[in-house]
Amino acid sequence: QVQLVESGGGLVQPGGSLGLSCTVSGDTFTIYNMGWYRQAPGKERDVVATIDISGNLVEDDSVKGRFTMSRDNTRRTVFLQMNNLKPEDTAVYFCSALEPDGRQYWGKGTAVTVCH
Repeated sequence: QVQLVESGGGLVQPGGSLGLSCTVSGDTFTIYNMGWYRQAPGKERDVVATIDISGNLVEDDSVKGRFTMSRDNTRRTVFLQMNNLKPEDTAVYFCSALEPDGRQYWGKGTAVTVCH
């Protein structure tokens, strides 16, 4: 059984920084393409960034230059470093693992709130 556990959310002022992490238990971590998604209140869940098993990174335009996703296969963990946070970044952030056969797994999410 694959499980994803996110951590690191919280409350931060605009312009501040937060780091999220997501640890995967279960099958071999290196077979997964990993992603961070977010869902703001009343909105759809959107992709923030994805990283494949080779480390190739794709980031949404809204976070380019501010957020950085990385992975540590030894620790079975992915990270999302978020800098220069804006109120519109407020959302629940979810970690996702995608297997080559298309099966996708989700964490329960961690809340990020950006306000004064």
